[in-house]
Amino acid sequence: MFQSIEGVYKHGKIELSELPSDISESRVIVTFLESKNNKPKKQIMQFGMFFGEKQSTEEDFQIAEFHGEIEDELDWS
Repeated sequence: MFQSIEGVYKHGKIELSELPSDISESRVIVTFLESKNNKPKKQIMQFGMFFGEKQSTEEDFQIAEFHGEIEDELDWS
């Protein structure tokens, strides 16, 4: 008899949401339904990367943000 039970694959282990009924040992087929990609987006700078006595603030990042050059006459908005 086939049974389908929902579970989660995490750190190399499968956690079932419930135990199968009347099965103590069996072969299984695992099908991954969706992938949650937890890779962070690549950033050139990130908060705290130049850690020292003075920590960077959000205002520091806003000041350093590039808004274009007036001399190049391009619309950077």
